[in-house]
Amino acid sequence: MKLVLAIVHDEDGPRVMDELNAKAFSVTKLFSSGGFLRAGNTTLLIGVDESKVKDVIRIIESKSKSRKHDVKTSAKKDGAASSQVVMKGATIFVMDVERYDKV
Repeated sequence: MKLVLAIVHDEDGPRVMDELNAKAFSVTKLFSSGGFLRAGNTTLLIGVDESKVKDVIRIIESKSKSRKHDVKTSAKKDGAASSQVVMKGATIFVMDVERYDKV
């Protein structure tokens, strides 16, 4: 058994969850915010058999998209400047699960 922990942009969360549910994967949703841009994220917890991990990751990849964000910087002497940062669509962790019970 594996636990897939996926952090996706809030806008992508419903699409990812809908597709995972359509493919019979159970998902637990947590609200979170990122440290770098302090943007809203959705953290998804998906318990899955090891043989299905690649299927889950493919769904997350297909329903999450990269975005460009403007970031204010103070690198210039004459005041604040702005630059763009590309944020990937999802951050995915896959962990071993020692025990899994539904009670």
